[in-house]
Amino acid sequence: MNHEHRLARPSAFAPGVPRNADLPLTPQPSPGRGSVAFDLPGVFVGTAEYGEGPTGCTVIHLPAGARTAVDARGGAVGMSGGYDFNHAICLAGGSVYGLAAAAGVSDELLARRDNRTKWDELQLVSGAVIYDFSTRDTAVYPDAELGRAALRNAVEGEFPVGRCGAGRTASAGKVDFGRAEFAGQGAAFGTFGEAKVLVATVVNSVGAVVDRQGRVVRGNYHEDLGARRHPSADYAELIEAPAVMGNTTLTVMVTNVKLTDVELLQIGRQVHSSMHRGIQPFHTLTDGDTMFAMTTDEVELSGVKPTGLGTLASEVAWDAVLSAAE
Repeated sequence: MNHEHRLARPSAFAPGVPRNADLPLTPQPSPGRGSVAFDLPGVFVGTAEYGEGPTGCTVIHLPAGARTAVDARGGAVGMSGGYDFNHAICLAGGSVYGLAAAAGVSDELLARRDNRTKWDELQLVSGAVIYDFSTRDTAVYPDAELGRAALRNAVEGEFPVGRCGAGRTASAGKVDFGRAEFAGQGAAFGTFGEAKVLVATVVNSVGAVVDRQGRVVRGNYHEDLGARRHPSADYAELIEAPAVMGNTTLTVMVTNVKLTDVELLQIGRQVHSSMHRGIQPFHTLTDGDTMFAMTTDEVELSGVKPTGLGTLASEVAWDAVLSAAE
């Protein structure tokens, strides 16, 4: 068993741990273990982190903007904006405080427009956060400066994966916190004729990550057994235990297929629902799972109905989940 993913219970809940104002923070690159290439012209991705956290943020920037449908589930959603059209999506650690990173992205985009504020010049940014304080010993959070840095680091056609960006200290498999393991952010890209789908996800879930053979590949590791096991085997024993803190899976799906607003929302819901295959359990009371489904409206769907596109995209999403757990 590889122990590099194991984590220890931190002391971050004690009073007086350092926060942003207590440290000379400088945004740092957050490259992860590598990146997933994708062919969607006009889609840029950037990451940045505070090593002192450690915590970070991930920005998906579409300068031309894209119609967006949001599917927010679970009992602990942390989100700003939630617009039906966006120029950028900012995913971040730091729980509610990390929503400040999206404000930094907005400010940077305003500067890039030479501070023009006509109605049709406004740059729309939505943000969502994970609770990652449970895996570290600080109260440092992604702020506006980190959001600006992630946007400035954005490049076209590459999505960083691993323990980077918003997934810097993400973890999975928290039936009991002592059995949780580090996860991260993952991505996958699929091409189906002219249709293209990118799915990227930050896995910070109550649930464990499960592969296509039904094996738990991240989270719920039992030291006494020397193995991971499915969460269903543990819940009966823990039925009266307190809820575990530190959860939420954030997902962005970008396609080039022209879809109506209703179709875009329903495909987003379909793909989001499908992710329960790779994360078990999913959408729990203490998760804040959020999906941003976006389209660049470039190609007409032919030969397959929206439900078929959603089915194909769901397989891409499972690959993205597994990518986060490699």
